[in-house]
Amino acid sequence: DATARNVEAAIKTVPGVVEARSGIVLSGDALDIKIDRVKAALEGMDADSITRLISAYLKGVVPTHIQKGPQILAVRVWVPHANRTTIGGISRLMIQSPDGHLFPLGQVVHIRTVSGQQEITRDNLKRMVAVNARISGRDLGSTVADVQRVLQKPGLFPKGIYYTLGGLYHQQQIAFRGLLVVMIAAVLLVFLLLLFLYESFRVASAMLAIPLLALATVFVGLWFTGTELNISSMMGMTMVVGIVTEVAIFYYSEYRELPAETGDIQRLIDAGKNRLRPIAMTSLAAILALLPLALGRGQGAQMQRPLAVAIISGLTVQLPLTLVVLPALLALGRRLKPVP
Repeated sequence: DATARNVEAAIKTVPGVVEARSGIVLSGDALDIKIDRVKAALEGMDADSITRLISAYLKGVVPTHIQKGPQILAVRVWVPHANRTTIGGISRLMIQSPDGHLFPLGQVVHIRTVSGQQEITRDNLKRMVAVNARISGRDLGSTVADVQRVLQKPGLFPKGIYYTLGGLYHQQQIAFRGLLVVMIAAVLLVFLLLLFLYESFRVASAMLAIPLLALATVFVGLWFTGTELNISSMMGMTMVVGIVTEVAIFYYSEYRELPAETGDIQRLIDAGKNRLRPIAMTSLAAILALLPLALGRGQGAQMQRPLAVAIISGLTVQLPLTLVVLPALLALGRRLKPVP
């Protein structure tokens, strides 16, 4: 209990954390019954026998069952309600000893009222307390990082007690791992497609480097705009891989269709000239279409802002990567024929 309250007080100091609660839930009043073993022995009883009798009096026993239509109902027998809900009534319950004499229960037990007992919650058979709070005015990633920094202070958790972060953060981590697997699978599938299409490891590697470099610029764009790396932005990164790869395929297809007599270097230059306007126009059109979302304009735009920022960051460098970096990589990866 003390640890939960200390954790509550600690996370309250983190900016953006509001409505922190210790998670300690107090139940209603209860009766604490303790058996005096010495007095019980004087009556010829032991503690286990008295415990079983108290359980039968207060919880009842099921001696038989009856059938009511298709249901089997248990018949519970116990003492009247007034004799099992108050200290006086419980104290007057009569106990029969092995030799047959009767004595009141209050003669061998001590009964006291316990107010506000804590509800015990267990997770994986381990006792746990869920300290919860809400985030307001800050992003989830930076707030959780500050919370972890606070919880790592020495002396906050006694030996044998540990903590795990749950809630929305835990769900986000699971989603991140799933999206990471999807992104890696997308990159591998794109590489296999390029390898199957062009039957050249060097060409496939050069073309795959373009979307990977575009992904690097996505991180720069998110950092520059102060946008959080979340599920929406990672979905945008996955889309950038497909969009940039498609443009690279268009460029290389244009290169292959040019006559070989002009020389490889001139073909790379001509392919860039032929594809400059289509690539520039499609990139600009996509950026302008996503710009309102990136600026947070419109209802619900803030939710999609990371997605728009990620895609715009990748499309911004799409043109130079395709028309400058890709020809350079292709030139380095093979022996080019000079212009005759």
